[in-house]
Amino acid sequence: MPEEDMVDIKFRLYDGSDIGPFRCSSSTSTVDMLKQRIVSDWPRGKTITPKVVNEIKLISSGKVLDNNKTVGQCRTPFGEVAGGVIIMHVVVQPSLAKTKTGEDPYQ
Repeated sequence: MPEEDMVDIKFRLYDGSDIGPFRCSSSTSTVDMLKQRIVSDWPRGKTITPKVVNEIKLISSGKVLDNNKTVGQCRTPFGEVAGGVIIMHVVVQPSLAKTKTGEDPYQ
């Protein structure tokens, strides 16, 4: 892979801590692949922990990123410093556990 194709990405978590930076290809790495990496490298001891990729939203430059897009398609040319690290914010939305007790909770 050409060096100019590689980017460093750091993931900012809800409490201000970071995961990374990780070096990845801007042309072949997808947002879904980044999310898989986040789930596997999630720090232990956090109060909110994603169990699956669908519980994570990645935000870069104020936009929620689509799973099927590559990192290169999500990059914004302005605001980037050559050799700098791209920071993406991680939002965790745990899926609600569906309980089927057969009872109406409002009665």
